[in-house]
Amino acid sequence: MQSAPEKFRGIVISRQAYRESDLLVKILTDRFGTKMFMFNRARKPGFKLAAAILPFTSATYEGTVRADGLSFIRQAADLSAHPHISADIETDAYATYILALIDMAYPDGEPIPQWFDFAASALRRIDEGVDAAILTNIAEVQLLAAFGVAPHWEDCVVCHRTDLPLDFSEKYGGLLCRDHWELDGRRYHASAKAIYLLRLFATVPLSRLGQVNVAPTTRRELRVLLDRIYDDMVGATPRAKRFIDQMGQWQQHL
Repeated sequence: MQSAPEKFRGIVISRQAYRESDLLVKILTDRFGTKMFMFNRARKPGFKLAAAILPFTSATYEGTVRADGLSFIRQAADLSAHPHISADIETDAYATYILALIDMAYPDGEPIPQWFDFAASALRRIDEGVDAAILTNIAEVQLLAAFGVAPHWEDCVVCHRTDLPLDFSEKYGGLLCRDHWELDGRRYHASAKAIYLLRLFATVPLSRLGQVNVAPTTRRELRVLLDRIYDDMVGATPRAKRFIDQMGQWQQHL
């Protein structure tokens, strides 16, 4: 990676105050993975790049991208904001979590163009009104491999049948059909609908995803199943997930 000026597409993941008036902004780029950029005097009134470093903003940036340490941006063009996400506390939480999960899954500086495309598509679809919780579930399932966990979703891991009811087994790292449920007394006991959706989420491109109607009971079950997979098999989740958990608790009391 060169220190010479570079042009690239980027999506703002997060921001944090630095020193008296500066900002550190983490950006997911299409060429360099996630990078931390320093913006001097960004917290002062009239900062010329203020709109280009708002959360969820995507743009074409030009600046110095360093292999180590902080990078810098001089200018930005072709800004694309997502006003409906920022205006709604729930969609904001899901979008924040998706970006944080991608950030956690890969080290800074590792090129992940496929996940830049996924993030751009996810933000666009959320802003268009597609179910943010379901898009989040898709991100969670498809990112498992990046965390070193790649469940076998295609068929039964033992006999490869798909014509019998299936359930998830952490012990076997994937699905077991009914004929082999006795092999794992701690299988998840997931419903057929939830297993169907998890298998779908593992491979579906966001470009082919229409409006998904999922019953509230199945929606809650998906949340429980994915939380269990991440707790037991990944062992970490971004801090952004805490607010989603709190929202779920509030909704249960409504």
